[in-house]
Amino acid sequence: MALASLAGCHGAVREPGTVVVILESSPNNLDPRQGTDAQSERVGALIFDALVRKDEHYTLVPWLATSWEEQPDALTGPDEWVFHLRDGVRFQDGRPLEAADVVWTIETLIDPKLGLITPKSGSFAAVDRAEARDRLTVVVHMKRPDAGLVFNMSDGLFGVVPRGAGSDFGLHPVGSGPYRFVSQVQDKDVVLERWSACWSDGDRGIGIREIKPGGAIQRIQFNVVPDTITSALELQKGSADAASNVLTPDMVYALRDAPGLTTASGPGANVWYLNFNVQDAALRDPRVRQAVAFAIDRPAIMAALWRGHARLADTLLPPGHWARASDWEVAQYPHDPARASALLEAAGLRADKNGVRLRLTLKISTDETTRLLAAVLQQQMRAAGVALSIRAAEFGTFYADVTKGAFQMYVLKWIGSNDDPDVFRYMYSSASFPPKGANRGHYVNARVEALLARAAAETGPADEVQARRRAEYVEVQKILAVEMPSIPLWYPNNEVVHTARLKDVVSQGDGNFDFLR
Repeated sequence: MALASLAGCHGAVREPGTVVVILESSPNNLDPRQGTDAQSERVGALIFDALVRKDEHYTLVPWLATSWEEQPDALTGPDEWVFHLRDGVRFQDGRPLEAADVVWTIETLIDPKLGLITPKSGSFAAVDRAEARDRLTVVVHMKRPDAGLVFNMSDGLFGVVPRGAGSDFGLHPVGSGPYRFVSQVQDKDVVLERWSACWSDGDRGIGIREIKPGGAIQRIQFNVVPDTITSALELQKGSADAASNVLTPDMVYALRDAPGLTTASGPGANVWYLNFNVQDAALRDPRVRQAVAFAIDRPAIMAALWRGHARLADTLLPPGHWARASDWEVAQYPHDPARASALLEAAGLRADKNGVRLRLTLKISTDETTRLLAAVLQQQMRAAGVALSIRAAEFGTFYADVTKGAFQMYVLKWIGSNDDPDVFRYMYSSASFPPKGANRGHYVNARVEALLARAAAETGPADEVQARRRAEYVEVQKILAVEMPSIPLWYPNNEVVHTARLKDVVSQGDGNFDFLR
């Protein structure tokens, strides 16, 4: 009712081909080699092309690479990957996209002497070098087998940049995707324009849904609106056309019957999680981290904050994934404050006169849903004897602390790259300490390292390799469920609230912006 009373009666007037989309925060870096936040990956995927793309079942299909194969290398021992590129693709400045550009993209990810320091380099740690065999053939020589290499070259995780692109490329990105970069003003907006010469305006019969030639959207203005109430009002007034996973579940529910608005909803693959700094003196004991897990009433939070539009998570991998452990295979943590208190007692933490056994600090962004979640966590943990302080900051400051390891605990959404089991290496390998990866809590476990290395090195017939890899990844998930370096919380539904100006909007599992293509 409050939203309805505040909203104006008339929508904003704009050019017919211009669409306004709301972002909660500015992209940190539109260079696909450096940007790891959700906004950078989602906006960047409209500017750049990957070698391969994921379909709706997370199967890899051709994109810039029309085909690829793994071949033995008689000279070096480890195998090499050969990628055959699509001909006729051009960058948005008119230069042809060729093997040398792919080689430069990969080499800058693996060779710090080329001037790029990026957390994505850990995903290519098994790569020795890349070379252009000819204009349209790329050969990637491996130090060791890596079954996740091709996945790390898929949309959202990888984008081909022109040869010579330096460390400041994110300020003026040039890709080969359907939209070209126009401008970015930090904390205000990002503007893209459709690139009419894009190769993907042609035949799309390769496993991804069809993209119509010269689509109706000619210009996208991504407006940064950190406040969710303001975002809802902008949609209701018609000043904005779409918001993907921006509004709180209560707002989505309140706007379900609003005139001129529609919600495209569907099960999501992205996962919310709580991460621990396991090197912090208060959190080194796994029993303390387990106690926090028992103190959280996840079903109650999902019912209250998500109105049931979410699914419980026991692991980072999305439901239905081939490598995901079943619920019965991993330790469970139902809401049990008494058991949480007993674990803290066993860890030597005695209650003071106020019943407090442990004091912890949780860092969060100023996102409205996260702030509500933090308030609930604070209340629930108090019942188990944990006094939780909350430190909220705008996303850029918060994320800088997270990547530096300046936290005891934080809450974030894992977006996109949790649909491949390589996420476990990226989050839990000692080779993935920032800035080379996302092991921000500095978790170390030799058994996990060995299992991840073995899973990456499996070779043989595809069905046999997948079966062996699943067994190894399930074992990893069992260990993580006991040692609890982080707590997987839930998979929220994807909710795209949009105006009637946009047609055929489809909610994607990983919440990307493909509907704008």
